[in-house]
Amino acid sequence: MDWQPEALSALKKDVPFFVRPAVRRRVESMAMEAGRADVCLDFYREAKASMAPK
Repeated sequence: MDWQPEALSALKKDVPFFVRPAVRRRVESMAMEAGRADVCLDFYREAKASMAPK
């Protein structure tokens, strides 16, 4: 899965290193379910918001 540089930078800034691989896999899974070939900043933000505790 390709990540746009802005999205990857936001992931590194927002998510602690010890959970980053799990979050990255979940975002990529969500992108594949949505039929996307890449993760852009907007999609990353939407995915992050949907994973946040309510």
